[in-house]
Amino acid sequence: MDIEIATVAARPEWGPMLGQLSGLWPEFMSQDPTAGLFFGYHVSTYPEYVLIAVDQATGQPVAKAHSVPISWEEDPADGMPDGGWDWVVRTSAYDRLSGTSPTIVSAIEIFVRPDLRRGGLSGRMLAAMRANAARLGFTDLVAPVRPSGKHEHPDVPIDEYVTWTRDDGLPHDPWLRVHVRAGGKIVNVAHTSMVIPGQLARWREWTGLPFDKTGQVHVPEALNPVHCDVDQDVAVYIEPNVWMHHRIG
Repeated sequence: MDIEIATVAARPEWGPMLGQLSGLWPEFMSQDPTAGLFFGYHVSTYPEYVLIAVDQATGQPVAKAHSVPISWEEDPADGMPDGGWDWVVRTSAYDRLSGTSPTIVSAIEIFVRPDLRRGGLSGRMLAAMRANAARLGFTDLVAPVRPSGKHEHPDVPIDEYVTWTRDDGLPHDPWLRVHVRAGGKIVNVAHTSMVIPGQLARWREWTGLPFDKTGQVHVPEALNPVHCDVDQDVAVYIEPNVWMHHRIG
């Protein structure tokens, strides 16, 4: 497939097509209350950091990659905050409002159209994100990575899952493997990367599950069980991610 990858800053007419690559995650994943701090302003505020890939033959979008600049004074290789994805989004918003100069770039999302997955496009988007960060003058790219195979093992602790490797020494997890092949290194686990709370009625809407017993609820595509409390009428999903670090300078 002949594709062109560009930032929204370079091809602003492509910005509206980002919406064609939305709504394909499980419904509960779009309910993180922190997400609006980024996705409400990603085109207007971070156009240099939003990449979109378009099929030259059809003119249709096939993938996107979101990132943000953030301030971080320590070496990312020494460890990143446990708050992961939510921390990145909040930090980028705080830095923007306070005028704090960014020092590194963090990935937010790389999304490939479902019918085109497993064809190497995710690796191409990651390479484009690395190159874009370098073009903008940064030497470090980090990513709170959502391990794509973890949902198949929801009861396995993330600290154990992240140590699984194949015979060739590469990570067992496919998405972690893409990052390692691209030159990334696993830094640490972000145990509270996304926190998604909601009343039980909302969780029933999002998942179609009853949520009628206190305890852990296994939700399809969730990396960990969701904690349900019937007496308090609330359920909370706490998603772990894995910090990857790419030295690009």
